Amino acid sequence: MSDVEQVPAVSPFHDHLPIGERLDASALTEGLPWAFDEIRMRPLEPMLVPEKPRGGETDPSECRPCMPSPGTIWQDDHWQVRVMSDPSGLPFMAAISPREHWLLEDAPMDVLAGLGPLMQCLSEAVKSIPGVARCHFGRWNDGSAHLHLWALARPAGMMQGRGAALAFWDDVLPPIPQEMADEHARIVAESLAVGWGEVFPNR
Repeated sequence: MSDVEQVPAVSPFHDHLPIGERLDASALTEGLPWAFDEIRMRPLEPMLVPEKPRGGETDPSECRPCMPSPGTIWQDDHWQVRVMSDPSGLPFMAAISPREHWLLEDAPMDVLAGLGPLMQCLSEAVKSIPGVARCHFGRWNDGSAHLHLWALARPAGMMQGRGAALAFWDDVLPPIPQEMADEHARIVAESLAVGWGEVFPNR
């Protein structure tokens, strides 16, 4: 991909964009006033194609979610839940992904059928962590081609973390102690395993 020339994307949508201009971000501060006083956007950069491949997109053998990880706190035949190696600012954050290399576009129906029940059980497991009110789910999928979602725990009473703002707070809150992160991971893993699956398979 490094030797492929990128060119500006062309479409009616791209053609109407003010590339190079710094756009007004007041819609964000007005829409999420509980999270932001002010935001200053960078100038809108040219949108170049073809895009660089995501992780595991050209060579599935290099796909990190496919590889065994000590961060895997729970798994069943099709799905796994993994925490990051370093604690985050939220009480809990984890990635949910298939154990095999599937994209959203090609995942078999029997694999996808397990996602809903897992999300339901994971939400309840995350809310059993002391001090947690909600479990938010998000999918962006720009870093890895492998299908994955994120589960984020919103602290009880943290109205500034409502909605999409919670992902931003994770980056700015002080990381929780490793011992607390380990305990929260244990709570979630053991709660999930009450239903089915295996806890800490790679430890």
